[in-house]
Order: sequence, then C-alpha cells, then structure tokens
Amino acid sequence: MQFDLVYDVPGRLRVRGRPGAFTPEKGYRIAEKLIQEKGISAVKTNHVTGSILVLYCKRKRNFVLELLMALELEDLQGLSVYQYDPQLIEEEFKQELFRSLFFRFVIRPLIPTPLRRVVLLARSMKYLLKGLASLLSFKIDVPVLDATAIGVALTTGNYKTASSIMFMLSMTEALEEYTRKKSRSELSTSLILNVDKVWLVQEGKEVFVPTVEIKINDVVNIRAGSVIPFDGTIVDGVAMVNQATMTGESQAVLRDKGATVFAGTVVEAGSIAIEVNALTNDSRISQIIELIENSESLKSEIQNQAEKLADSIVPYSFLGFLAVYGLTGNFTKALSVIMVDFSCAIKLAMPIAVISAMREAASRGMMVKGGKFLEAYARADTIVFDKTGTLTVANPRVTRVIAFVDYSEDTILRTAACLEEHFPHSVARSIVEKAHQEKLKHEEEHAEVEYIVAHGIASQINGQKALIGSYHFIFEDEKIPYSDEKKIIVQRACGSSSVIYLAIGGELAGAIAIEDPIRDEASDVITQLRQAGIEGIYMLTGDAEMAAKNVALQLGLDDYRAQVLPENKAVLVAGYKRNGHQVIMVGDGINDTPALATADVSIAMKEGSDIAREVADIIFIHEGLDGLVDLKKLSKALMNRVSRSYWFIVLFNSSLIGLGLTGAIMPTTSAWLHNLSTMGVSLNNMRPLLTTK
Repeated sequence: MQFDLVYDVPGRLRVRGRPGAFTPEKGYRIAEKLIQEKGISAVKTNHVTGSILVLYCKRKRNFVLELLMALELEDLQGLSVYQYDPQLIEEEFKQELFRSLFFRFVIRPLIPTPLRRVVLLARSMKYLLKGLASLLSFKIDVPVLDATAIGVALTTGNYKTASSIMFMLSMTEALEEYTRKKSRSELSTSLILNVDKVWLVQEGKEVFVPTVEIKINDVVNIRAGSVIPFDGTIVDGVAMVNQATMTGESQAVLRDKGATVFAGTVVEAGSIAIEVNALTNDSRISQIIELIENSESLKSEIQNQAEKLADSIVPYSFLGFLAVYGLTGNFTKALSVIMVDFSCAIKLAMPIAVISAMREAASRGMMVKGGKFLEAYARADTIVFDKTGTLTVANPRVTRVIAFVDYSEDTILRTAACLEEHFPHSVARSIVEKAHQEKLKHEEEHAEVEYIVAHGIASQINGQKALIGSYHFIFEDEKIPYSDEKKIIVQRACGSSSVIYLAIGGELAGAIAIEDPIRDEASDVITQLRQAGIEGIYMLTGDAEMAAKNVALQLGLDDYRAQVLPENKAVLVAGYKRNGHQVIMVGDGINDTPALATADVSIAMKEGSDIAREVADIIFIHEGLDGLVDLKKLSKALMNRVSRSYWFIVLFNSSLIGLGLTGAIMPTTSAWLHNLSTMGVSLNNMRPLLTTK
C-alpha cells in the first residue's frame, strides 16, 4: 500500500493514501488485520480520506510502518466482523436517509410531471413484482397488500398517494435494516468466544502459549470442556465433539485420528491433539452471524401469536376492500381499508422490540440467544443455582493442604497442580495458582490425564495410579480406603470448606481445603429475585454436605442438595418442571450442562466452561449475579411493551379504517398516518426498557 505519513508521535501515527483508496468494508478489514498484531492497541480507518490511524506500544513504530507497507488491498476480501461495525452502520443509514429525503423534497419537485410519473411507475415495479411473486406462491401476505394499495392508487390516478406509500415503505425498510444491523453488531461482539492461550505440543512436551503464536501445521492439545480454537485435523486422541454451532447436530459426535474439527466447536469428553489447518477466525465469525440470524427466528410466543394474527388479517383487508367497493361503488372509501395494514406494523414493531431488548441485554453484559428465552425468563417462577463459581466467587482459594502417608504438603500441592492445570475449572485454577504462589515448579511425570466429568481426574505417576477429585469419586467410585482417623483430621482442618482429595497408589495421599466465599451481591440478588416474582430458589451442588448447608443457610435458600451428580441435577430440574414450575438454571461448569439443557431457560456465568456457555440460552459477559435481577426486569418490561404495541396498532389502525369509511379522512391521509404510526411504534420500541444501569 502506498501512503504519506501525515502524523507521527511516539505511540500514535496516521498515514494517508489517495482518497477512496479503499472501500468502507476494506477499511474495517484493514483494522481487523492490524489489531491482531502484538503491540497495536487501536486502529481507525476513514475510507473517504484514505487515512489509517494506528495507536501502538512505544518502540513499535518501524514494525507498524512495515505492516502498513506490506498491506495488499486486493487481498482484503471475505467476511469481516467489522461489516457490522456501528460506525459503518451509522454511515450507511445516514446516507440512505439523506438520499431518500433529498430525492423526495429537492429533486422530485424539479422533475416535470410526465417524467415524474414515469419515475413513479418505475419505482412501483419493485413492490408490484414482490406482490406478484407472493401470489404466484399462493400467498396473501404483506407484499400483496402493499402491491395492491400502490396498484389501486396508480390505477385510480392517485399518484400522490402511491408516491407517499412508497416513500413511507422505503423509510420503514431503512429503519428496520438499521435496527437489525445495530443489534447484530452488539450481539456479534458479545458472542465471540476468545481463546487467549492453548497447549502447544513441542518436542513431545506441552507449552501453554498465546493463541496468536500458533502457526499453520502446529499441533495443539484440546481437552474436555474446551472450545476448539482452530480448524484442524486430529492427529492423536479421541473425543466427543459438540458441533451444534457448525452443523446443528444436537448430540456430540465421536471424532478420532484423521477427522476434521472446526473452530468454535467444543470437546465434551476426551482429549485430542489437532494439527492446525487454518488460523483465520472467519469460520467462527460466520457461526456467530449465523447464530444471530437464528436467534431472530427464536421468537417469543407472544410475538409469534401477534404475527400469526397479523397474517390472518391480510385476507380480511381484501374482503373489506371488495365489500366496501361493492356496496358503495366508491374507490376512495374502499381504498381507505386497504391503505391500512395491521400486519406491516406488527411484523415490523414486534421484532424490533425483541431485538432491541436483546441489544440492551448485551449492553448490560447478558447475551441472549433468542426472544423466546426472554419470554421464558419473564414467566419463570423458580430458579436453581449451582454453587461453586455461581453463588460463590469464581476464584476460590486454597486455605489448607493436608498430607498423609510419607508425602509432604508441598508434594501434595505440586502433584495436584500438575494434574489440575490442564482443565478449565475455578477449583483447578485455585490449586494451580496456590502452587505458583508457593513457587512449586513441577516436571510432568504423569501419563495422559483423563477428566471424568463432575468427579475428578485419573492418571499415572511413576507407575502408580493417581486420582484427584471429589469425595464421591475418590471413596465411592474408586473405593479408596478412608479411615476414621483421617476423616477427623480432614474435618477439623477444613471445617465447612470444600475439600479435594488426592489418592496415589490406592491410598489417600492428601486433601486440599478450598475456601469458596459467597459472592458479595448474592444475598441482595436473592432478595430482589423474590420481590420480582421468583417463588422457589434452590441450589444443587456436587460439593460436600457441610459446605452446601453453610451457603444455603447464609443465603436463605428454600432448599439445597449436596453431592449431586450431573445427571441427577438434570433429573431434579425436570422434577421441578413436572410440578408445574417454569425453571431457570444458573451454572458455570461442565457438570452443570445436563441441567442447563433441561431447564426452561438456562444461564452460564462469565467464567463458565466453554461447553456450559455453548449449551446455555443466556450467557453473562460480566462478572456477578446482578444481571439476574436486571434480566427479570428487562424481560417483564419487554413482554409489557410487546402487548402494549400490539393493542395500540390494532386500535389505531381500526380507527383509521373507520375514519376512512365515513369519509372523514382521505386514503392518502390514512396511508400517512398508518405509516407514521408504524414508524412511531418502531422508534418507541427501540428505546431502552430500563432507565438506570
């Protein structure tokens, strides 16, 4: 790329090519390409002036200039998430609005009347052909109604009416497209699952490296619960891979050596090593955009009912038109019936209300995957929580290490960290962090580790079987002996803390106490949820009885269950539903996914595992539980707005028809008032539902 350097200070430079050197889309593609480079913090492009502004870390100036000179504009093709950038959306909408207004109020009056009618007829073909296409498909819908209204107006010589109808339709179409793109922009940003680091296989060893350092043909290990960050081919291992975002398959599929896996899919069980085939994130972005498109089709029941009723009204509009003309012989009065379209207003205003609510939720750190989930949340009367990482903080702390047999506390902590570091869970992170604080470095002497969902980890260390996990896993599943003497030692040392057990060679080698403090906001959130209409608040956890009871008492929960297996969580949630309750499930771990999938509406916490976020209907982008209350208020406000919009549209448009039949207003006026009211309701439905943040 050729350019002039027009501004250059440490950390900030601007270059300028010729005006129009790149399109808006290529400008955002340039920004996307540069921002991925280390040391660049921000990029802004202007396609009008051909300028590029780059903010960078000091001492990177020459590197930035080399990148800019190496840019090949012809290669900047393909889908870019920046196609949904708010700046581009705003520019496109303003340009479309200006063009429409300029043509109607400046250019149109200057065109001679005969030529103006030719232009009008040419413009009408778009709508007439759409209506004809619907008729040929045996549909009587909004395009048919629009085409009929325009066609009748032209036939009867009401050119101003026809022009006004088309102008208002173009305005509402532009507004609808603007609203949808704005919503997609914010939702796209919310949905992106960033994978910052991966396990790179180098010379037979694993190294935890930033994702940006990965190259084509590198081999990376992906374990249970982790998202696959690249398209690649499996070179070792076997796994059950959830490919719902890519293929739509509801069940995980078996993938082993030689199979291709895709970025954005999730390993549910097993472990695989993949050879990277593609570094681009285009495939993931494509899935994000597809998910957003699908989310718009996940309409709430009240929205579906309103739109079905709107569709059913269209044939009656035609019957009304024919009846009035047959009885009065007056085209003007008959036209007043067909000029008012209930369906258009409802089908525009309702989706805008829903997608605007989803956008507002995203701005508050809550990514909602469809309108139906907002409705389910509004109606819910029961909420079920996981404990660790949900009601308690996502960064628990190790408070005590207990060693048995001939092991030292350092050995227990070092070994536990060595086994746990490969797995995405808050408890695992706390153990690894404690070992790091104690400066306990380790060589990986264990064999390949196996993660057993909601139970623990199994491996081999120096020829001996090593197990780490819950009480249920160690003592009930694996039958490790647990003497009364050891029980007393652990109980006295750990109190109500959660406990992780380590067994080596068939013996209990040690225990690790995890302090799992309750979130500061949890008590207030529970109180506010009750005030918002939630009648039953429960907790299901795989943790020990003492730790679970302590949390339930402090928060005043209605009930709790401890040491619950993942499949039993799902059974209990299903039981609440059978008793007639609308159930919300809130969790963060792999072990919560069966219950998340069973609930009427499910929520994954910010620090949740990738598979939990994949399964959940709503994902919290920000830390904390406060979003539960905001979401309840938001979802109820949305349902009220949809209901109010529906009744306003029905009553207002019915009034217009009545006034037209009596001759109080002309069809042109009916068309203007109808379209203005449609735009007014749509604009109102774009307003925030919650006034404070």
